[in-house]
Amino acid sequence: MNAPRQLQFFTTPPHPCPYLPGEESVSLFAEPSMLNLDLYSRLARLGFRRSGSHVYRPACSSCNACVPVRVPVSDFQLRRRDRRCLARNADLTLRRAPARFDEEHFRLYDDYLGARHPGAGMDQPTPAGFRQFLIGAWSDTWFMELRLAGRLVAAGVVDQLDDGLSAVYSYFDPALPDRGLGNYVILQQIELTRAMNLPYLYLGYWIEASDKMAYKGRFRPLEALHDGSWLRLP
Repeated sequence: MNAPRQLQFFTTPPHPCPYLPGEESVSLFAEPSMLNLDLYSRLARLGFRRSGSHVYRPACSSCNACVPVRVPVSDFQLRRRDRRCLARNADLTLRRAPARFDEEHFRLYDDYLGARHPGAGMDQPTPAGFRQFLIGAWSDTWFMELRLAGRLVAAGVVDQLDDGLSAVYSYFDPALPDRGLGNYVILQQIELTRAMNLPYLYLGYWIEASDKMAYKGRFRPLEALHDGSWLRLP
């Protein structure tokens, strides 16, 4: 009888960090041909994230700014700013939709990247790139749609794990900045995780020094992965 194959990992060459100027980034990838939902859930507990059909985590030798974080949803309590965000968006409807390419989603995704990441290499997306980035060949993924009078104004890409949900990515209408749609998506994901009787919403990497990633620290209580253990941040 052949012994089961061991999961292999590969590192990328160093490249400029997209979040911290002057830093170099290295990622550790799991061999994609061996991935499945059970293994993905276990890797998520070790701080890995999904991008398309790949699962990765930072492996930078000179920087540890990327901190994996998750929300223990049973203990999460709304703060005043959260209640204001919910009130501003009370006219939105929420629907769970299949994770697949859709022209309406792609137009919103294109508008979002053009406004939020101009000139960063992400602001000219293609349908193939949309699929390769957001939809995994083996993952249990779906889109959380938020609509205003029937029009798609925000979407959250969500992965099912065995101990929670993973917030893979979100995109929203940049012409509606006063609504706080990015925060609203996370608040809805927290509530959905709780409704599904799952303990955690995985938010990916919190980078306190990055304007693009520091917002994740607002959702408390928050657990961070340090030296193999999930510890609650003060």
